[in-house]
This record gives sequence, C-alpha cells and structure tokens, in this order.
Amino acid sequence: MKSYLRSSFILIIAVSMSLAAAEKEKRPMKPLDVLHLRSISSTEISPDGQWLIFALSELNWEKGKRYSDIYVSSIASGEQRRMTYTNEASEENPAWARDSVHFAFLSDRADGKTKQLYLMRREAGEARQVKGHTGAVQEFAFSRDGRWLAYRASKKNEEQLWLVSLDNWENDATQLTKHSTPVHSWAWTEASDRIYFTAPERVDKDDQKRKEKNFDVDIRNPEKIADHLWSIDLATKEEKRWTEGEFTITDVVISGDARWVALRTRSLDRFAGWTDREIYLLNVASGRVERLTNNQEVEGPPVFSPDNRWLAFSAPEEFATLRRERVYLRAIEDGQWRVLPSDWAYDAGIGPGAWSADSKTLYFAAGVGVNAHLFALTVPDGRLRQITHEPGVVQGRFDRDSGLFLLRYTDPTQPVDLYVIEPTRLADRTAWKKVSDANPQVAEFALGSYETIRWQSTDGKEVEGLLVKPVRYQEGQRYPLIVHIHGGPASAYMNFFPDSWGNYAHVFAGAGYAVFQPNYRGSSNYGEEFRRQIAGDYFRQGYEDIMSGVDYLLGRGVVDAGELGMMGWSAGGHWSNWTLVSTDRFKAISSGAGAVNWISMYAQTDMQEIREFYFKGKPYDNWEHYLAVSPLRYIRRAKTPTLIHCGHDDARVPRPQSEELHMALKKLGVPTEFIVYPRMPHGITEPRYQLVKMVSEFNWFEKWLRGKPGWFDWKELLETLPAEEKKAESGSGAEKP
Repeated sequence: MKSYLRSSFILIIAVSMSLAAAEKEKRPMKPLDVLHLRSISSTEISPDGQWLIFALSELNWEKGKRYSDIYVSSIASGEQRRMTYTNEASEENPAWARDSVHFAFLSDRADGKTKQLYLMRREAGEARQVKGHTGAVQEFAFSRDGRWLAYRASKKNEEQLWLVSLDNWENDATQLTKHSTPVHSWAWTEASDRIYFTAPERVDKDDQKRKEKNFDVDIRNPEKIADHLWSIDLATKEEKRWTEGEFTITDVVISGDARWVALRTRSLDRFAGWTDREIYLLNVASGRVERLTNNQEVEGPPVFSPDNRWLAFSAPEEFATLRRERVYLRAIEDGQWRVLPSDWAYDAGIGPGAWSADSKTLYFAAGVGVNAHLFALTVPDGRLRQITHEPGVVQGRFDRDSGLFLLRYTDPTQPVDLYVIEPTRLADRTAWKKVSDANPQVAEFALGSYETIRWQSTDGKEVEGLLVKPVRYQEGQRYPLIVHIHGGPASAYMNFFPDSWGNYAHVFAGAGYAVFQPNYRGSSNYGEEFRRQIAGDYFRQGYEDIMSGVDYLLGRGVVDAGELGMMGWSAGGHWSNWTLVSTDRFKAISSGAGAVNWISMYAQTDMQEIREFYFKGKPYDNWEHYLAVSPLRYIRRAKTPTLIHCGHDDARVPRPQSEELHMALKKLGVPTEFIVYPRMPHGITEPRYQLVKMVSEFNWFEKWLRGKPGWFDWKELLETLPAEEKKAESGSGAEKP
C-alpha cells in the first residue's frame, strides 16, 4: 500500500510539473495575434443535414486586408475541409443548392474588385463562374424546388434579376426582370413560382449624372424616393405591383403558403430619424396592405411560423426606447396580438431560424449578466424555459430542412466556433458536435483567467463585471489595473474571447496587467430598470458603479492604487472623459471616440433620438442639463495624461468632439496625444490602424503606469511586423484538389 501511495504521489508530481512546463512554454498574446484571429461568417447546413458550409476570413498583412475562403465540414465527423485557395481575393456568402452537392458563392477573384457568382461541387474541383450578365453580382438564392438559381446583378443603379436553370449546371444566366428602375430587395416564394422584389418609383438620372461629372457635393437630408413591392411570375414573366403609399420598403418576407408578405419599411420624411420604421402585412389574395405598427420604433425582422398561422417580430415593450425586448405575435387570420414573455426581466429578441418545426416554440439567445444562453418560448401557453447553462456566449438557430440546431459558441479561452446538435439535446454540452476549428493557434497562447465579480455600489445596488487576471496570477500580489469601459452604453461585457482592437484583454494579461470590465448602470443584460436608470442622470450612478468596483478590487488586494489606467471607445470614451474631470486617481486614460460637449454633439451626430432619451429632450429645451453632463464644462479639473483616438469620418461621435478635448488639454498643459485614423468611421476597419490603436494605447499605459521611457516609437512598431506573408499557392483563383 505504501509503495502504491508513493508511486501515485510521484505520478501526481510528475503530471503537475509537466502541466506547469507546458503552460510556461506558452507565450503571451501580442496585438498582432489579435489581428491574425480568423472569423467565421455565412454559415449554412446542407438540406440533407450532412454538411456545413461557411466562410473563414483571415488577415493578409502585406495587403492590409482580410480575405475569406470557403470551408466545408462533415457534420458526422467534424472534419473541416478548405474548398477555395485564392490569393488577394475573397470568397463570400456560400449557400447550398438543394441537392446538397453543389454550392454557390460570391468572389472578386476575377479582377480583385467586382463580385461575381460561382458554382462549385462539394467534392472540390474548379469553381465555374456564372455568366450572361453585366456588372457585379449583389446577392443570390436557390429556389426551394431545386430548379433555379436567381441573383441580382448589373451596373450600379441598373440592377435586375437574372436566372440560371439548374437542369444543366453549365447553363449561363438569362435576364428575368426588365424593370424600368433598379431591383433592390427580393425573395423567392417557397413554391418557387414567383419572386417578390422592391424597386424605386423613379431614378434621379440628373443626380447620377452630376456625380459622374464629379459634382460630388453632399446634399444633407435629400429627398427620398420610395421603394415599392412588385412580383414576377416565372412562367409568364408578368410583373405585378402590390403597394402604394408614403413609405419605402427595406425588407420582404413571404409566408410558406405564399398567402402573405410581411414588409419592413422606413419613413419617406426627409428629416425622419433612424428609428422611424414600421411593419406592414400584405394579403396576396385581396391585395390589401395592413399597417401592423405605428410607433416610430425599430422592430426586428418579421418571421412567419412554418404552419403560416403566426407572424412574429421583436420590438421594445410598448414600443418605448430601451424597454425590454418582447416577442410580438400576430395571428394571421383573426388579427389577434400576443406579447411574450409576459413577466421576464431580460430581452427576448428573435430572428430568422427562431421557429421550431411544429410552430409551437420560438428559440432565442439572450444575455443574462455576463453570459448568453438559449431559451425556448412555448407559444400556446407562453411558458419560457432556459435551455443552455454554459458559462460563455452561445447563439443559435434552428435549421428547418435538416432538423438540426447550428450554434456559435465562445468563452474567454476560445474564439467563436460552430457546433451542431439536435434540438432535444441542446442542454447537453457534451453532445454538441464541433464542426469548425477557426483558431487552433490559440492553444499556443498564455491567457489571463476570467472571474465574474460582484460588488455593492454607492446606492446599495449589486453591480457585476469581469476581472481578467494576469497570466500566472499570484494571490496576494498587487498588479497594475486597466479599467476597460464598454460602449453602448446599452451593452455589456460577457464571457467571450476578447478578439478585437477594441477588446484585447489577453494582451494586457500577458504583460502582467489586471483588466476590470464593469457592467455599470446603463448596461444591458440586467433588466430594463438597470439599463434605463441613467436617462436624465447620465453619468452619476454609472461612474459611481465603476469607481466602487475599483475600490472593491483595491480592498481585495488585487491591484495597485498607484497604477490605475482607464480606456474605452464610444460610450466607453464618454465615461473615460467624465472620469478625467471627476478624479485624479488614474495615472493614464485612453479615450476613443468620446463626447465632451453634448450641446455641439447633438447636431454633429447621426443619432438625435437616443440623446433626447438620455438627456430628456433637445438641448435648446434642456440647455442647463446638457451643459451639466458635458465634461468640457469641468475640463479645468483634468490632470490625467490622456491619449485620444477617433476616426476622421466618424458620423456617430464626430471628430470635432475629440478636437475639443485635445485643444482644451493642450491649452491647460495636461499631457495629451491625439491620433486621427484617416477615412475611418465610428469603428476602425483597416488592420494597420487597428494595430496602431492597440500598440499606442498599450504603450501609453506602459509609460504612465510603469514609467517606461518614451511612448510611441514607429521604429519599434515596424520591427514587430511579420515577415512578408506567404503567398497562397495559387494566385489565379484555381482550387486545390
């Protein structure tokens, strides 16, 4: 017995030492590692339920762009196979034909600029370009009877629908519509005998001509031209108009029996806000168009039940700003409404793939605190039940043809990957079949560990957030802390892998920092009262939530009070700017796309309605309040060295806001630097600029928290760049066998 125990003890020590050695061999993540993470899009299960197709994008550093390729996975084995191998081109939006053998995709492989349509077999071989049209292809869809492939193409502002007969897969396309104006959104009927489409009432040819002749002045709030609904019969090629009225149609959804068409619309008012949208329902037999909503709020995409009895969509309760999302159910025949769930505190937002096959259940994913789970809402009795309970973020949709659920899942240790499972086994995490492996290199990285923390704020309310501990964290040791404020503010930090230029917590953790991500008052996932509480009192309680969280971590002995930094983008930038004028506890701040003057911001931004909600009216009706919550009013209090970032073409939080902050700090002698990213909108989309943002921000904290000499050195950044990317084995677009 003693010999056995001694052997077991030795084995345990050996295994522990081996695991420790393996962990030590892992390296910290760097900003370039974040940029080289691959992302999954355009996922679709084959109709026979045997295969999954998706696009996987990755960075080509030499070109400074992301390019995507098509992958197919076996659902039975999980084996992943790359189907396309182009260099400096993208294959996008793959979709299965009804035979589950062929698929189609869009690619700019022909000239590197213009997207065209390609057909390919699952068994590989060469992709064939569909020809017969002129110009670029915008989107495509197979008919459900398996006979046709339709797509929209032509020169800009001349787009029409084209049709490929699949009786012979080598066929070229023929033009289907010859409408007098361009075709915009469109959809097949399930019977595959008709296509509904929208088209504008007219085309302003003079406006097009002046732009062609470089009279490219920007006319604000131009007159809008209505898009209305038409259909074309495949057999007769006859077109029919279905709608009139003072609205423009943006989305078309057709019931399975083709008796009804749901329409999402926007107002034609030149000065209407972005929320001014409504839903209509067309009775195909009578031609009657019924307006279902009249609220000037944003409804989600409508979805018909498979039995054609219900139309469902999501919208805020009572159609009020930032109320909890509810499911609105409209009985098609009798016109009765139901709003579900009745008494749940969180958001129930549905979309395509929400209905079960028997039309009795609606599935949706919802954030609850720092995790997101799948829920099932039973329509007959309104009962709600939580299906998954995994820490992390799961999203999913039901695939009617295969009867399977397709899931996207991520947690702090793994970026998003795909899983397939039968609906009856959703709750069993061990039964999920993994069918992608987007980022195997993550196994090489030493990652920080995530802890969900809760603390009591100044008003006694419990607040939640995430603490990302440094790699090889030791209890009792104090670490420099980065307080990372999320945007929105109606958003939340969750247990997902930090994989972007805006959230790269593992890079800080690998360098010995702790990262605190608070879900302060105004955040989502904690009920509508929590989310709406900052309306009319924007900064006060949210700021106290954040600072009481910092005090909690100080009290736990996790962080060093002399090494506090703060960063954030958008609303995270707003809160960073407020912190700048509220305390000198922080040694450095990085403020991205943040507002400092809400009075000027109101007119500069592209979204006035949300400002009116948070600040209780327009600035000229509530001037003193707008002034009271503007950090610029208190800017003489600022002492903290502040790095400022913004996109040159940001419409959401325009560049003048950052200009005002930078000028004030400069004149007051507060250490400041200002980086403007050319051509960038509210988010940074170009990889080189994303790298500059991360490296400059990281070094800002290294300088002011740790005393590193200097700050941002272009030579140092350039030396970190990878060697020239290996070129793809074929640059012509040919596929590998």
